[in-house]
Amino acid sequence: MSDVIEQMRSWPWLWAWLGFFAVAVLRAGGTYLIGRGITAGVVHWRRPNERVRAMMDRVGRWGPPAVTVSFLTVGVQTAVNLAAGLIAMPWPRYLLGLLPGAAIWASIWSTIGMAAFLAALAGLRGEPAILVALAAGILLVATLVWRSRRRAHSS
Repeated sequence: MSDVIEQMRSWPWLWAWLGFFAVAVLRAGGTYLIGRGITAGVVHWRRPNERVRAMMDRVGRWGPPAVTVSFLTVGVQTAVNLAAGLIAMPWPRYLLGLLPGAAIWASIWSTIGMAAFLAALAGLRGEPAILVALAAGILLVATLVWRSRRRAHSS
């Protein structure tokens, strides 16, 4: 992976931006299409769970701006693009949110986002204790979330 990152660092900024823009459009657009596919099949005979339904309602209410803003978040972006597909947001309307969102995402990652990512990678080199602590933290949070959900379902 470090070879790919090193190669990307040598690209002119515009090419890096276009690469990130393409990744964002393809990834988010693909997630939207998966949502449309689910809507065409599963949603017609099985109602989505409460959390998915809530996300679908929010995306339906806010429309393209919700899609655009989702590119500024971590984790919510996929859910919002999937919800846009699940509610069958028309493709032209979806593009009104996707294209500016992808441009924002590409701008962040082709400038400060990639610099922060590379700095974090450099800081972790030769420090296995940091990686172990990070993995332990992620495992702890996942366990706590799993337990709280299990308790909520059993109540």
